[in-house]
Amino acid sequence: MASSKVYFTDMHTCQGSNLLQKMEKLLRKAGLDKMDLDGKMVAVKLHMGEPGNLAYIRPNFAAVLVRMIKEKGGKPFLTDCNTLYRGKRANAVDHLNVAMENGFNRIAVGCDVIIADGLWGNEQREILIEKELCRTAKIGSAIADADVIISLSHFKGHDLTGFGGALKNLGMGSGSRCGKMEMHASSHPTVDAKKCVGCGQCVRNCPEKAIVLNAKKKAVIDQALCVGCGQCVAVCRYGAPEVEWEGSSEIVNKKIAEYAYAVISGKPSFHISLIMDVSPNCDCWPFNDVPIVPDIGLAASKDPVALDMACATLVNEASVGKGSVLDVKGKKGDKFKAIYPNTDWMTGMDHGQRIGLGKKDYELVRLK
Repeated sequence: MASSKVYFTDMHTCQGSNLLQKMEKLLRKAGLDKMDLDGKMVAVKLHMGEPGNLAYIRPNFAAVLVRMIKEKGGKPFLTDCNTLYRGKRANAVDHLNVAMENGFNRIAVGCDVIIADGLWGNEQREILIEKELCRTAKIGSAIADADVIISLSHFKGHDLTGFGGALKNLGMGSGSRCGKMEMHASSHPTVDAKKCVGCGQCVRNCPEKAIVLNAKKKAVIDQALCVGCGQCVAVCRYGAPEVEWEGSSEIVNKKIAEYAYAVISGKPSFHISLIMDVSPNCDCWPFNDVPIVPDIGLAASKDPVALDMACATLVNEASVGKGSVLDVKGKKGDKFKAIYPNTDWMTGMDHGQRIGLGKKDYELVRLK
């Protein structure tokens, strides 16, 4: 089986070749120029950062990509889905405000932001995939309906999956709230009666009428009616609805790979990862710690599995970041496994290859 090509450029710059210019050269060499984008709706899937976190992708990089898509006649839009957890990106209004504050707007980037799964995270398309763990994938409508998918990912650590790269951005990031529940959780939500104040917000927002207030004015979920959409988790101000998070890194990584497969199956796709500000934590956290390695560079490929493999290898081959958790604790070997010993990121790569999402074997093409 022939290996996939992953194109890479490092952080070195000079007059006439800054990082944005190097990114454009990288994308052209990696094949963006050869894609048929004329008149196509092009979803640029990225994470626009949680307030307080400054490790997310700079809008300048997104602007280069957007301009190139427009030059090819494409109709780009930046997109992401709402979060399952209660935060600043759990509904489209707050999510758009965060995007604006972090610089993802028409003025800075050259196109608009569309929250793919709508106001409350329930606008989705159920895509039949019939894989090992997921029969269908619940994907945000705007992503599912796009003609072309381009992922722009910040490569960093993650406490549940080991790292977050192209597969995490595509799979978990494109899932509607119901989809995120399926990937993250082993069961439907339940209500902590001690936290419930009986406001009825979850009752009014449950699409399946699965929640009622009992005689003590406490919310109760009928598990026979619950579809695990996560609406109650999103709308409760008191954190009463709780999710039993899936404890297995292997299962979550497999589900993410299957959702990523659903997102790009049957569509042209292209994938970019920025290996810089490699925080040990996901950009979903409202902070970012000292990078675990020095900034490495930018990579791109038409194969998301090969891209993640290449990025993980580049990080593991790099020196440890001074003052980072790896430096302080003196951990060696696989950097992501060292930080999160209960995770196994390779399970996602193995499963991705097994289901036809991409190849683990890659050829790294280095550009100046």
